[in-house]
Amino acid sequence: MERCDLGERRRGPIWSRRAGAAAPRGVMVNIIHSVQGYHSKTIHFLNVAFDSSGDSLLAGDRQGNIYVFDLNGNRFNLVQRTMQACTALAFNLRRKTEFLVALADYSVKCFDTGTQELVSWMRGHESSVSSISVHGSGKYAITTSTDTAQLWDLDTFQRIRKLNVRQSVGIQKVFFLPLSNTILSCFKDNSVFAWEFDTLHCKYQLSPPVEGSVLFYKVFAVTRDGRTLVAGGKSNHLHLWCLELKQLIRIIQMPEKVRAVRHLEFLPDSFDGGSNQVLGVLSQDNIMRFINIETSQILFDIGSPEEGISTAVISPNGRYIASVMENGSLNLYSVQALTQEGNKPPPFTFKAVEDGPKYTSEANKLITKVTSERSKGPWKSKQSKIQSRLLKLQANTSLENKENELPGGLNKKRLQALLKGFGEYPAKYRMFVWRSLLQLPENHLAFGSLIDRGIHSAFVNIQKEYPIKSGKLLRVLQRTLSALAHWSAIFAETPYMPLLAFPFVKLFQNNQLICFEVVATVVVNFCQHWFEYFPNPPINVLGMMENVLAHHDKELLQHLIKYNVTSQVYAWPLLETLLSEVLTREEWLKAFDNIFSNHPSYFLMIVIAYVICSRASLLHCNQAADFEYFFHHRNNVDIDVVIKEAYHLMEATPLDIHPQQMLDDFTPLTKGQYPVFNKYPMFIVNYQAQKWEKIRQDEIEYVRERQLAHESEAKAQEQKAEDEAWYQRQKLLQEAEEQRQKILLEEEKLAEQRQRLAVVKRELKVKELQLLDGSRRRFLNYHQDQLQMELKCLDDEIARKHLIKDQEAVTKEMKEVETHRRRVDLEDQRGQRLIEMDKEEIQKAQTVAEENVARGEQKHTASDWRPRWDEQDQEESYREIAKLLHDNRVREAELLKAMREAEEKKQEDVVQNKAQLEEEQKVAAAADGHRKQFLDDRMNDELELAEKLQREDGCFERLHDLKARCTERGVEVQQVPGSGNISPSDLSTLASSLRKNVFAPRDGVGRSRAELARRERELMAEVRRLRRRIASRARAGLRAAPAPATACSP
Repeated sequence: MERCDLGERRRGPIWSRRAGAAAPRGVMVNIIHSVQGYHSKTIHFLNVAFDSSGDSLLAGDRQGNIYVFDLNGNRFNLVQRTMQACTALAFNLRRKTEFLVALADYSVKCFDTGTQELVSWMRGHESSVSSISVHGSGKYAITTSTDTAQLWDLDTFQRIRKLNVRQSVGIQKVFFLPLSNTILSCFKDNSVFAWEFDTLHCKYQLSPPVEGSVLFYKVFAVTRDGRTLVAGGKSNHLHLWCLELKQLIRIIQMPEKVRAVRHLEFLPDSFDGGSNQVLGVLSQDNIMRFINIETSQILFDIGSPEEGISTAVISPNGRYIASVMENGSLNLYSVQALTQEGNKPPPFTFKAVEDGPKYTSEANKLITKVTSERSKGPWKSKQSKIQSRLLKLQANTSLENKENELPGGLNKKRLQALLKGFGEYPAKYRMFVWRSLLQLPENHLAFGSLIDRGIHSAFVNIQKEYPIKSGKLLRVLQRTLSALAHWSAIFAETPYMPLLAFPFVKLFQNNQLICFEVVATVVVNFCQHWFEYFPNPPINVLGMMENVLAHHDKELLQHLIKYNVTSQVYAWPLLETLLSEVLTREEWLKAFDNIFSNHPSYFLMIVIAYVICSRASLLHCNQAADFEYFFHHRNNVDIDVVIKEAYHLMEATPLDIHPQQMLDDFTPLTKGQYPVFNKYPMFIVNYQAQKWEKIRQDEIEYVRERQLAHESEAKAQEQKAEDEAWYQRQKLLQEAEEQRQKILLEEEKLAEQRQRLAVVKRELKVKELQLLDGSRRRFLNYHQDQLQMELKCLDDEIARKHLIKDQEAVTKEMKEVETHRRRVDLEDQRGQRLIEMDKEEIQKAQTVAEENVARGEQKHTASDWRPRWDEQDQEESYREIAKLLHDNRVREAELLKAMREAEEKKQEDVVQNKAQLEEEQKVAAAADGHRKQFLDDRMNDELELAEKLQREDGCFERLHDLKARCTERGVEVQQVPGSGNISPSDLSTLASSLRKNVFAPRDGVGRSRAELARRERELMAEVRRLRRRIASRARAGLRAAPAPATACSP
């Protein structure tokens, strides 16, 4: 057998060489997932699933690793790590690369094997999902848990429908039938319903199995054609249902070694047309046997007691079987190798059983089991003998251990031995063991009828006395106590019933039926004789306990008597709370493991044992309050010692004082209906019930009278409100009438005012026409004045042009003066240069004369014969030169003086002319500004008046048309010459056109009003054009005027 260890690899080959049909024991490969490290371990596989082709396998382990095994390609691949254990897998979706995985957090996720990404996350379950069924189209899926089943659309991943059931019923499995649109739902009460997928209407229900073949359905299998259903459970029987006939057609009895069936699945065959004949049956011994349901033979089996199978899946093509082993590994079997003759086990045959006391005549026709036929070999006869002996031994054993047999296949003696060995039951199976020990009947209908009565009046306000934080726990406690009160009236009057029931309510809060039946069983068996002295504590039971304590620890009893501590102080608080006040949760569970496994008197013994084991603390107490506190709070007491002491008391207590002699043996609740509980003083309870009923009736009467008072008061208030409303309506009607009279008077006044207004309007219309005519005349006069002013502006402009010409002439003269001044300066400079040159020549002449004098003196000194007349000539030449120089300087000074005087005179004339020009410019500018302001004011006043008068008469639009046409049409004026002057011919032409436009309407008084409006618009356009031209020329003249002043500035 080849082994493949995945280890830490993400991908790799599955086997080195494919075994095929020659695989030993049919095992092609054994796959394990081991982790190496400080503590090497093997991670267990939990679930497997094939795809629709049967050539790919999906497997998930305990740590959430999801592997895909390609059996054709001999490759495995790690496609996802969910980090939590998976509880179910599905790999046959419409999109071949997607798969569904149910996780331990109750959610269902969809992943893609190609992209290894999360496709969708579906939530809604409140418990772990046990199975996923996919529709044949791959578009829908059903996820099933113990409390609900949900239908999903795998295209949108939205929940379509949800199946809810009562917790007491529970769901086993919900799945699609192959090749149909039918959904099959199987419940824990053996009921099977078929639903139409499209409408979700119930198509049919399978009737319960025949009497004598009691079988609790747990597992199911359907053939590929959807015609045959096989169901199995906690028995070696298999029920075969024909879904077409909707009836049970056969019951198969497996060999004696099969006591329960854990899994069923048909082996597909390519040639059977979907009506599969080979069925795989996985039993409690971890061996999967494949039987032919038609030929009555076991064909082969897989697994063994040493290598047991936990679960198995068969590929749709019928080639492979994938099984998860008990050791956590994954085995892949070849069906071809398993079906070979050499690997087949000895065949077993099936035939009808003869008459037997266990089955009815109808069941005998259906049941088949393993029996012997004519042997073909020595081994077959031997097997037949072994089976016969096993059947006989089992019958004898069942007769002997009838008293110790418990529901669920448990044995009381074996449980007691287990309990003595370990001290407690395993926490995982404790609730199951308790239900078996107490033999709960699970009467759903009876409990439902008690619950349907509603909340009992005694427990309506239980939250005030017991303020429990958890709302769910409070509701379960309230319903459980109400059911007990409806079952027996004594429980509604018992004040300690909430304390007694609360521990079990907290344990079984998710299953109210089990909670009620556990409490009822405890009350019936372990609270015997408690209610005989109601409403007082059970004095008879407390007396028994005091006798046992006196026998085993007289000193402690004397100490308690010394301080007046009776059994109502040291025993009754422990009894009424079932030890829940003095023990922790784990200690309490351990104690009740032993209480439920023994005679009801053991409960009293364990209370006495608790008192005896606490003797050291009790002997130090000397106040009654200390004793009360001790028995109402947790203390440092070893529960194992208490349990051991209780067993010792059970054995060492004499029979005359032993509670077992006075208490009945354990009696479970009856099945179907709960027993009548009336072991209490009826007259007291009835008296109290009558008192309570009277109080309730008084309260009801008081409430009724108060309700009547409230109703009468409400009616009085309503009548008062109606009266007030009537008075208010009358007042409103009166006010409305007064208002109507006022409105009529106002309407009359308004009519008169309208008449007066119409007269005023007519008058205003006449005045408006008069004003409009006057405004037009004023407008024409205004235009005449404006034209005259504009003509005056033109004259001023001509004068200003002449002034500008004068300024230009002055500027020209100033330029000439300036030129003359510069010329004089140049001549002055030239004269200075000549004077300087004369000075230089004189100096040179003097120098030459001095040199000559020097030379003459030298010569005179050398020869005294030079004559005197040379000296006299020299002196005369000196005098002439000096005289010429003096005359020249005088003339130059006079010339300079005359030039300066002429220059100063010219400068004064220029300054004077400049000042005069500036004054004229200021006067002209002021006149222009005043004239413009005057014209603008007159124009604006006339336009405002005209618009005001024409706005009411609808002439405003015509005024806008006038302005628009003035803008479009202009007065044709000739271009003004560059000098800025306007010729007289232009002025005469403009004046004649203006006169024509102004006075034309006077000649044509009878013309239409439209012609007048047109001419007005033309006149306005010509005036505005003229104003713009004049203004532009004035601005051009102002820009040209300052040029001479700038030129004359020093």
